[in-house]
Amino acid sequence: MTIVTRFAPSPTGRLHVGNIRTALHNWMLAKQAGGRFLLRIDDTDADRSREEFVDAIRSDLAWLGLASDGEERQSDRLAGYQAAFDTLREAGRVYPCYETQQELELKRKIRLGRGLPPIYDRGALELGDAERAAKEAEGITPHWRFKLDHGEAIGWHDGIRGPQKFDPAQLSDPVIRRADGSWLYMLPSAVDDLAMGVTDVLRGEERAEHLDLH
Repeated sequence: MTIVTRFAPSPTGRLHVGNIRTALHNWMLAKQAGGRFLLRIDDTDADRSREEFVDAIRSDLAWLGLASDGEERQSDRLAGYQAAFDTLREAGRVYPCYETQQELELKRKIRLGRGLPPIYDRGALELGDAERAAKEAEGITPHWRFKLDHGEAIGWHDGIRGPQKFDPAQLSDPVIRRADGSWLYMLPSAVDDLAMGVTDVLRGEERAEHLDLH
């Protein structure tokens, strides 16, 4: 199997030491194995992404000698994310939510006050078609969450930490799409990693802290 790694910065600022560390480790793993190192510009945040930062990322990687074996931009791949979203929606794996940020924060505080984990209560799943239609008639546009499977622990083998698992019932169903239609990183990243044949993802330690939730 050919090793394929990727470095996927968001062009919302210049690279910092932590970014470079991640890029270097992914580049070294790919080159050591005779594989491929890909650069993916994760620019789905149209409001914050800047072309000047894309140019700076390329320039900094070139200066460091971290040449990529291919480059992609998520802004060129939006149709694929929509197709994946439509498939998940048809399968009942994503659902619309209408709470405001203030309402979600209130729910969180109530759960904390009751000694419960501050996770989303899946209240949107209790709404009927008429209730959802009424909210949208009021001009409330939903954000969308991915429905985790609470019936089985999620597990995988981490190349550094070894066997990992966590109980999805202890986590909020993650928001994958904002009310304005823009994407959070999770769905695009998963779709792209599969499409690009990425075999190994090396992340910064700050991104690995969630692994301690199991």
